[in-house]
Amino acid sequence: MALALCLLLDPRSDRLVRTLWRALEDEGVPTLLTHTHGRHVPHLSYAVLLACDPGAVRAAVDGLRDAGPVEVAVQGTVVFPRGRAALAGSTSAGLAVRQATAVEALRATGATIHRHYEPGHWLPHVSATTGVAGSRMPAVVEAVSDRLPLTLRCDRAALIDTTDGTTWLLPVVP
Repeated sequence: MALALCLLLDPRSDRLVRTLWRALEDEGVPTLLTHTHGRHVPHLSYAVLLACDPGAVRAAVDGLRDAGPVEVAVQGTVVFPRGRAALAGSTSAGLAVRQATAVEALRATGATIHRHYEPGHWLPHVSATTGVAGSRMPAVVEAVSDRLPLTLRCDRAALIDTTDGTTWLLPVVP
């Protein structure tokens, strides 16, 4: 089991991202709509855990303070290795503190945090594509750019098993 602590998008923001995913899929560009188990939802990950005790992790996130919904401004596209691209979110001081606090609570359980989600290395993003050939990346950037600027609102949080999409909604938004 691989777990991710994610912020989930409000209905309007979710719809915007899904519309982008559908447009890219219509152009033959793979997105999270068709990736692996096909149960992906638009989200912003605070942390991806490479190894953990799921029970301890669930207890830790249940103990996090509710910081309420948060808005993330998107001004561009970020391209990651292996043909992945995402909506690049802003990192406000408050959002960075929220993410770091969540990671520290997870680390206290003995969980191993993926290095890209370590505080100071984390880049808030909402995935757009997976496994895209480099020659197709300009089309992805154009599709994202045509929708910018936009503000995404995160109003819920969840632990998500990345292997099968099982989702445990949290009672708070860390």
